[in-house]
Amino acid sequence: MDAELLYKKLLAHLQARTSKANSPFLLAGLAIGGAWIAERLARDLGLPNYGVINVAFHRDDYAEKGLAAMRSADSMATHLPFEVAGAHIVLIDDVLLTGRTVRAALNELFDFGRPASVDLMVLADRGKRELPIAADFVGEHVSVPDHQILALEKHSSDANSDQYTFRFVLEERA
Repeated sequence: MDAELLYKKLLAHLQARTSKANSPFLLAGLAIGGAWIAERLARDLGLPNYGVINVAFHRDDYAEKGLAAMRSADSMATHLPFEVAGAHIVLIDDVLLTGRTVRAALNELFDFGRPASVDLMVLADRGKRELPIAADFVGEHVSVPDHQILALEKHSSDANSDQYTFRFVLEERA
């Protein structure tokens, strides 16, 4: 699975949507992988900004993960540099699995206002839903063994450059 190719599918979909004058939208990516995608999409589409949503405080497994979940997410706090109320939001994540992270993201988003609509866009959909959540646009449906995690990595050829590419790696579940 080529994460760059999937990214280009997402970009083409949003470019087609941008060409329709009656469908303005704002981007909000889930920390961390979705935020990377939203950042690059905003740049490639010439959008003035994008939002980042941190789901740490809305996770339904907070009791299990506790402050460890908070510390890992501290580096990327929720930041929505636009008015959420009445906006058409495209929520972006790297991998959709159970739907629980998206549920948490929606809770966080609604803490900032009530959008007119929310579309979900993901690079990869692994299935295995535990909640009735489906992406409006999927780069690719994938099958990965349950004992593995599909993780997005961001690679830059130059440490001082804002240009980067994406790559998926499989990791063993802890």
